Amino acid sequence: MALCLAGPVAAQSLPSIAIPKITSSDRPNSEHAFAGVEIHERPASVPVVFEVSPRGSDAGDGSAARPFATLARAQAAVRAVNAANAVTVRLADGVYRLDPPLRFARADGGQNGFVVRWEAAKGAKPVISGGVRVEGWKRADVQRDIWVADIPRGADPRQLWVNDRLAHRAAVEAPRRAFAFHDWGIEIVDPAWRFLADLPDQARMEVENTGFFTDRRARVESIKGNRIVLAQPGWRNNIIGYDTFARPVSGERAHFFLHNALAFVRDEGDWWADPAKGKLYYKPRAGEALSASPVIMPRLEALVSIAGAAGQPVQDLQFSGIAFQHTSWLGPSSAEGYASQQSGAYLAGEVADYPADPIRDCSWGCWAFEARRNHWRQQPAAVQVAAATRVLFEDVEFAHLGQIGLGVGNDVSANLSGVGLETRSIEVVRSRFSDLAGGAILVGGITPDAHHPSRPEQAVRDIVIRDNVITKVSQVYREQAAILVTYASASLILRNDVSETPYDGIDVGWGWGLNDPGGNTAYMSRKRGYYDQPGNRVYDTPTILRDTVILGNRVHGVKRWFPDGGAIYHLSADPGALIAENHVYDVPGGIGVYLDEGSRYITVRDNVFDGLGLWVNLNAMDDARPRRITTDNTARGNWHNAGKANGSWSDYLNNRLIDNVTVEGTAWPEAARGVIARAGPAPPR
Repeated sequence: MALCLAGPVAAQSLPSIAIPKITSSDRPNSEHAFAGVEIHERPASVPVVFEVSPRGSDAGDGSAARPFATLARAQAAVRAVNAANAVTVRLADGVYRLDPPLRFARADGGQNGFVVRWEAAKGAKPVISGGVRVEGWKRADVQRDIWVADIPRGADPRQLWVNDRLAHRAAVEAPRRAFAFHDWGIEIVDPAWRFLADLPDQARMEVENTGFFTDRRARVESIKGNRIVLAQPGWRNNIIGYDTFARPVSGERAHFFLHNALAFVRDEGDWWADPAKGKLYYKPRAGEALSASPVIMPRLEALVSIAGAAGQPVQDLQFSGIAFQHTSWLGPSSAEGYASQQSGAYLAGEVADYPADPIRDCSWGCWAFEARRNHWRQQPAAVQVAAATRVLFEDVEFAHLGQIGLGVGNDVSANLSGVGLETRSIEVVRSRFSDLAGGAILVGGITPDAHHPSRPEQAVRDIVIRDNVITKVSQVYREQAAILVTYASASLILRNDVSETPYDGIDVGWGWGLNDPGGNTAYMSRKRGYYDQPGNRVYDTPTILRDTVILGNRVHGVKRWFPDGGAIYHLSADPGALIAENHVYDVPGGIGVYLDEGSRYITVRDNVFDGLGLWVNLNAMDDARPRRITTDNTARGNWHNAGKANGSWSDYLNNRLIDNVTVEGTAWPEAARGVIARAGPAPPR
C-alpha cells in the first residue's frame, strides 16, 4: 500500500508504526537504516540508507538484513531522518504494486541542503506498478478463439498489457461516408451499419476520429435505429473549433472508428472488459499461451505525484534505475470524452453562448470556442511533477502507461496534488520511454498563469531532457508529440533518440502567438474574435518561453499518422531559441523543422535532413499580410537531400535562409557526417 499524502504533511499525519529504539551499542559502523530513530548524536554528513524488498517486512528496520516491504513504510522512515541527513532508499528486484498512487510532498524531499534518493539496488530492476495480473483464463468462444478471465466487478480499464505489449481495445474502422454528423450525434446512413443498434452495453461504446492533427473521442449514450446519440458535453465540444469530428481538415482522409464492444473483438490482440459482470475477454496473438503470458490490467490513473505547495516546493529528490509501469487514464470514458485540441490539450466543460448551428458556424473557430481557449485542460501524466525544485530522473524507465509518461510543471488540471506549474531545475537523463498510450514528456502549462505567471515563482524554468531513448509512444492518443514543452524558460532538449511515433518528435511552444506582445492580429478578425472574449488579453509583455535549445537529437520514424506538424515543431515567440545539429531522417513526405504561427527569434542551423518532403516549413500566415506574424527567424548552414524550404523567407519578415546546402543522395560532407555521428544519446561514461 502506498502512503497517500496530499501536500505538506506534518509528522502527526504519518501512519502509526511502532519503531524500536536503537541504542548506541546497536549502531553498526557502516551505513545503516534508522527508521524514526534519534540521530542527533550522529554526524549530519553520514548518509542513511533504507533497504526495501517485496520479500521484506514492514516490521523490519530497513537494513539489508531486515528490509522494509513497502514504499509507504520507506517513505515514513525517510521523513524521520531527512532533516539532518542525506537519505537513500534502495529497492531490491521485484514489483511494487501501488494502491493508491504514491505522493511525495515537501516533507519527502531533501531538507536543509541534503538529498533524498530512491534507487535500484545493484543489478536490480525494480518496477513500481499500478496494475494487477489477470489469471485463470478459460476459452469463451472456441470458433473465434476468445478467452475470458475474472476481474474485480466495476473495473473498466482503457489499456491492457500482454507479454509487455499494449493490447488493442476492441474497435472497428468505419467509412465516414456511412454516417452523417449532427449536433445531437451521428446518423447511420448506410444500412450495413444498422447492426450497431442491436449491440449490448451501448453506453460504454465510443466513437473516435483522427483528422489533420487531432484525435477526438466521444462516448455513446444510446443507439436506436439510425441514431447514435452521444454523451454531452463531450460531443458538443468535439464539433466546434478546428479539425473537428464533423469537419476534419483532412476531409475524407480522416479516420473514423467505433470502440469498445465484444462484437469488435476480431483480430489477434483485441480485448474487451465487462465491468458489470467482472469479466475480461481477449483474443491471443499467435503463439501466446495465456497460462504462461503475463496479462496486466492497470488499476490506477496515475502512479506518482511529486508536489509541494505554493511557494513551498519539494526539493532535492532523485530517482535512479526504477521502472514506472501500468496506468490507465479514464477521462475519455466519462461524458466529457476527449475533445482533443492539440498534443494532449482538450476542451472540457460547458461552453457558454454555444452556437445554434455548431457544424456550420464553428468548424473553423468562432467566438464561443475562442472564449474557452485559455481554459483547455491537459492530460494528466502517469508521473507528475509540480511545485518542485531539483528533481532528477536518471536511468529510469517509463513503460506500459495509459497516458503521457512524465508531466513536469503542468497546469493544476493535470495534477493529483491540486497544484501546478512552479517547477524548476528538473532533469530527465538517460531514461527510456516506450509502449505508452500518450506522449513521453510534457513540460509546462497552457493557462494564463503558465505563460504570464501571476507570481514569479510559478514560472517553469531550467528543464533538462538529455540522452533519453523514446520510442513507440502516443500509441492510443496519437495526436501527442513525443516531447512537448509549452511555456518554459531555458529548456534544454539534448541528444535524445526519438522514433516510431504517429505525430511529432519534439515540439516547443504554445499559443499560436496569441499571448506574445501585441498578440496575433489574425485572431482579431470578426470571424475569430479571440480578443473580444473575456480574459483573452493582448499582452504588452513577453511570455516566459525563451532560450529553448534543441540540440544533437536523432529524430526518425515519426509522423506515421498525421500529415500536419513536423519532426521538430515550434509555436510562438522564443527569444534566443536554437535548433541545431539534429539528425532528422526516415520521415517520408514529412517536414523536418516546422516554424508555425507566431514563431519568432529562432535559429535553425547545422541540422541534417535526410529524405523529407520539406526540410523546413515556415507558416507566416500569408493570408494576413501585410501583417507580420512569424518573423525574425534564420535557417543557416543546414544540409538536406530532398524537399525544399517552404514559406515566406523574405526581407519584409526578416526570415533568412543562409548558406543551406543541397546534397545528392548520401554524399554528406564531412561536417554533416560529424553531426550524424554525434546525434543521439551520448555513450555511458
